[in-house]
Amino acid sequence: QLQLVESGGGLVQPGGSLRLSCAASGFRVGYSAIAWFRQAPGKEREGVICISSSGGSTNYADSVKGRFTISRDNAKNTVYLQMNSLKPEDTAVYYCAARYYYCSGPMDYWGKGTLVTVSS
Repeated sequence: QLQLVESGGGLVQPGGSLRLSCAASGFRVGYSAIAWFRQAPGKEREGVICISSSGGSTNYADSVKGRFTISRDNAKNTVYLQMNSLKPEDTAVYYCAARYYYCSGPMDYWGKGTLVTVSS
């Protein structure tokens, strides 16, 4: 059964850092494109960043460039989202999603999300 489980969310102060994890089961992250999306209260879901099967990353959101990075541990079958210099506007439920090989195109599988709150 294909499954994605996010973890690592929580409350962090502005300027702080947080690392989210996306653990996959039922398929190999190394053969997949894994993306992070987020949905803030009252707003539509937006793409944040994606890593393709080749390891290249694609930023979907200009607002996170230079602050968020994506990485992958094939041995743990897990993808990470490192978030630095967090701002209140980064507050959202963060979801990971997967599709085969490339970051372009709609995602096929979704996790249930983890809440990140940036507040003092």
